[in-house]
Amino acid sequence: MSLPRGALFEDLDAFALVAAPLTQRVRMIYWLKVMREWALITGASTGIGRELAEVLADAGFNLALLARNLDRLQVVSDELRAVHRIETRVLPIDLSVPGAAAKTFESLRDVPISALVNNAGFGTYGPFAQSDLPSQSGIMQVNIVALVELTRLFVQPMLGRRAGRILNVASTAAFQPGPMVSVYYASKAFVFSFSYALSDELKDTGVTVTALCPGMTKTEFQKRANLRESHSWPMMSARAVAEAGYAGMMKGKRVVIPGVFNRIGSFFARRVPLRLTSAIVRRIHA
Repeated sequence: MSLPRGALFEDLDAFALVAAPLTQRVRMIYWLKVMREWALITGASTGIGRELAEVLADAGFNLALLARNLDRLQVVSDELRAVHRIETRVLPIDLSVPGAAAKTFESLRDVPISALVNNAGFGTYGPFAQSDLPSQSGIMQVNIVALVELTRLFVQPMLGRRAGRILNVASTAAFQPGPMVSVYYASKAFVFSFSYALSDELKDTGVTVTALCPGMTKTEFQKRANLRESHSWPMMSARAVAEAGYAGMMKGKRVVIPGVFNRIGSFFARRVPLRLTSAIVRRIHA
């Protein structure tokens, strides 16, 4: 039987804490503290965002779930509420539309967001000169502009409470140019650089910023981007990436690169000539 929330929830909290043994009290205090925390996850209906929602819900966070597809989002919300006994808010908002970040912030003014997960993002494959300009602008709006605006809006109350966590989903694409996927790769380089710099700015404020840099991951991203992938190139599961990202965020790490292969690849990508890394990326996606 789950604990009720609200005033009755508070009364049961107090009674349980008094009655419990000391070691159990310590665990309960931690659990009750986390249960009052809220996390906002963008791109929460599929892929890494969906798995991050599952991981955070399992840890006891209440969730504000944002994505474009209301039907998918509602399914995720209903499942998480039923399985994990948490509270959720559903935000069917398209971050490619200017002003979406401000709309999101206004919708959650009454919710103390203690963890912001900027996961939403997309890319397209093909020669830039022949690409659809609105699509490229949309990539920059979602991957860069909305992420910066959401971070700027939600970091203010976090700083006021001197407590908060921000997880920005970048990519190992941040560490080299990406021919045929140029704007997407450049956007992830921005996310990585911005996140690392902001982490330094916020040192000793109680607010941490973590850049999650997954490599190729089994999600719908490749299909939406019409991206060709080498079948010999290893891909991680979205759940494994989400678990690594959550662990890094909770520890306040600046950078998380899930998977040994991805860490090795990122190490060399930052140390070999760009002409070589560009050629490798183009071959992978050819």
